[in-house]
Amino acid sequence: MRLLKEAWTLAIESLSWIELKGLSERLALVRASTQLGIEDADALKLAYKLVCETLRRKNLIDRFINKVLTPDSLSNYSLGVKAFLRLYVYQTRIEAKSGKIDIDGASRIVGTARSILGWKELHPIEEYLGLLLTKPLEIVYEGLSDEEKIGISTFNQTWFVKYCFKLLGRAETLKLLENTAKPPPTYIRINTLKATEEDIIKKLEAERIKIQKVKGLEHVYKVLKTNKPLVKTTSFHTGLFYVQDKASCFAVKAANPQSGMTVMDVCAAPGAKTTYIAQLMKNKGQIFSIDYSKRRIGVWREEIRRMGVKNATPVVADALSSLPLKIKADLLFLDPPCTSTGAFGKFPSAKWRISRRSVDKMAEIQWKMLKNCASLVKVGGFLVYSTCSITVEENEMLIERFLKHYPDFVLTEIASSLGFPGLRGLSACRRLYPHIHECNGFFIAKLERKN
Repeated sequence: MRLLKEAWTLAIESLSWIELKGLSERLALVRASTQLGIEDADALKLAYKLVCETLRRKNLIDRFINKVLTPDSLSNYSLGVKAFLRLYVYQTRIEAKSGKIDIDGASRIVGTARSILGWKELHPIEEYLGLLLTKPLEIVYEGLSDEEKIGISTFNQTWFVKYCFKLLGRAETLKLLENTAKPPPTYIRINTLKATEEDIIKKLEAERIKIQKVKGLEHVYKVLKTNKPLVKTTSFHTGLFYVQDKASCFAVKAANPQSGMTVMDVCAAPGAKTTYIAQLMKNKGQIFSIDYSKRRIGVWREEIRRMGVKNATPVVADALSSLPLKIKADLLFLDPPCTSTGAFGKFPSAKWRISRRSVDKMAEIQWKMLKNCASLVKVGGFLVYSTCSITVEENEMLIERFLKHYPDFVLTEIASSLGFPGLRGLSACRRLYPHIHECNGFFIAKLERKN
């Protein structure tokens, strides 16, 4: 019972922070656990699952609750009550795959919630709990258009369904959207700055971490099984590996950093790209890692130390402004903020934070960053641009605009069979899709500066 209460306390508090401040799932959980003083690993693991899986289905859950509450509405209740109702529907109606009504299980959840929120807080909605347990979920589809039904059944906003229909066609869109209902596989990058790949694999095996090599990407492995969270292992703490998505690793590999280069990693924190760049450079040359946030650079410093990187220097600066560097880079890597439309499986809360207008707003931010980076690339040097978004506005259309304004840059081929060619005729770019490549959706463009 203690585990259940701690996990639900964390989940309710995390969902409240996410709604109030727009935090990510992990950051909200960290803040909630710190605030509440809950450190039990099992409670944190269960809470994280509850939060992610509830958020993944938020539109279906909210519509179902509002149908049952009519003429009342979720918006009339406190953050804590809203979070409880969402978690309650997820656990009693969606996680219970058998379809049977578990009255005892529901009663335990309600009892736990009373002990967390207090009976006075829950009293106004208790009359609805039986209906939420017994009403058919199919009522959510009443009166909806085709796109709206697909949005509810795949747990995506209607605007995104329509957008993907135009981008990919109906059949491919359905596969993509259905894929957002589950998290992508976990990948790790083995850190050869600390030991040989063979020695690290032996140590991972000793910690009962089962992995599988990813074809076409050196040092990258898919995690098949682990007995405890990867970040709790000795191998992680000693910097033998970095938990990094396959697509992110591919973007760095596509940049092809070499020993002795001068490299700029823009929007560098928390350090995934910097640490892989340093590894490929064998700690030889110079990396300037630029990020606007002192807090994020603090995290970056910890990761640099853990991974044994010796050739990276942090620079606190905003890429939306003129960057305070007088040198020129052989390679500049820009991985700017994006809408994360390719990472909905990994970050389900991102699905509900953005609108169609967000895409255009984000593209303008990315454009300003690209312009500020262009002058920092030396003649004969490379600018690599990547996002974890699948929209053309943040990717191909932005590169088209850049090439029009900067004729001294040309697109270059990325030497890899991984991924698909870019859209809009930009076949030198690469795209990865979650439902095809088992990773975050990603876009990569590599540009060379000519005379």
